[in-house]
Amino acid sequence: MAAPLPTIGAWYRLNGGESFEVVAHDADDGTVEIQYFDGTVEEMDIEDWEAHSEENRLEEAEPPEDWTGSVDVDSEVERDTRGSDEFDESRGQRAGPLEGLDMFE
Repeated sequence: MAAPLPTIGAWYRLNGGESFEVVAHDADDGTVEIQYFDGTVEEMDIEDWEAHSEENRLEEAEPPEDWTGSVDVDSEVERDTRGSDEFDESRGQRAGPLEGLDMFE
C-alpha cells in the first residue's frame, strides 16, 4: 500500500492515537508541520512520515466534529449576523460592511 502523502488540511492518526491535521509541508526542508486538536504544533521529518506510513502506523482520519478545537470562542461577544444591507434605523441609513468593528478595540 502506498504511503499517504502529507496533504495540507487533511487529518491523520498515528498508532491509533490522537488525530492531527497537516498544516504545512515543506518539500525543500523535508518537514511536515502537524497540529493536534488542542492546538499543539509539532514538526516531523518527511523520512519519519514515510517510515510511519510504510509500517502502517499512520492512517487517514476524519476531522473532529467540534471545529473550535483550541480556538477561544467568547460566547459573550455576540456578532451581528445581519447582512450589510440592513437598514440602521438609529442613524437613518444602511449599515456598511465595516459597521461594528469598533467593538473589537
